[in-house]
Amino acid sequence: MAKVALITGGMGGIGTAICKQLADAGFSVVTTYSKPGREVQWLADAKEAGYTFRAYQCDVTDYDACVALAAQITADVGPVDVLVNNAGITRDASFKKLDKVNWDAVIKTNLDSIFNVTKQFVDGMADRGWGRVINISSINGQKGQFGQTNYSAAKAGMHGFTMALAQEVAKKGVTVNTISPGYIATDMVMAVPEDVRNKIISGIPVSRLGKPEEIAALITYLSSDLAGFMTGANLAINGGQHMH
Repeated sequence: MAKVALITGGMGGIGTAICKQLADAGFSVVTTYSKPGREVQWLADAKEAGYTFRAYQCDVTDYDACVALAAQITADVGPVDVLVNNAGITRDASFKKLDKVNWDAVIKTNLDSIFNVTKQFVDGMADRGWGRVINISSINGQKGQFGQTNYSAAKAGMHGFTMALAQEVAKKGVTVNTISPGYIATDMVMAVPEDVRNKIISGIPVSRLGKPEEIAALITYLSSDLAGFMTGANLAINGGQHMH
C-alpha cells in the first residue's frame, strides 16, 4: 500500500509542487485548505494534470479541528507517514506599528499549527517505526527581516521545535527536519512590483528566484528512505542569499 503524505496548506505555488512531486514518488497525497472555495478548481486542475488528491478543510490554528482532521484522514486514506507543515501567512508591519491581532495571527498559523498538526501523527509514525516530519520555515527565520518580527519569530521557533522533536523520535525511525526557502517564484512573489522584485533578485548570488519544483525536490528527498540519516537539520535553499 502506498505511503500517505499530508501537506498542510498545499494549494499555493510551493504546496502544489510538493503535492505533485510526492505523488510522482508514489505517495497517496492529502492536503488541507483553510477557507472553502478554491479547492474545487484546484482539485479539478490537478485531475486534469493526472493527479488525484484529497483535500480537507481545516483551521490549523484550532487544535480540535486538527484532531478531527486526523481521524478523517486515517479513516479515508490510512495513517499518515509523511507530514509537511507548510501552512503559513504573513502580516507584515514594523514593530512600532505591529498590533496584537497580527502578532497573534502569525504565531497561531505559523507556529502553534506545528504543534496542533504534528501532535496528531508523530506517535503513530514512531509506533510503526517510520515517519517524516518536514517543517517549512523561511530564510527570514534564519536572518530576520525588517517588518517581520512576528513572521521571523514564528519561523525561527519552528526550527527549535524541529531540533527538540528530532531527538525524541530519532530511535523510532522518524526524522524531523526544517527547510528554509529564500525567495521563490510563486504567484505571491510575482505579484510584487517589478522594481521591488528586481531589487530582491539583485541580492541573490544565483541571480534568480527559486522554483517551487526545487523546493519540492528537496522535500521529496527528505521523504524518502535514503534520507533516514538526516534529522534535526535546517536546510537553506535560497540561492546563496543567506549563508549560515
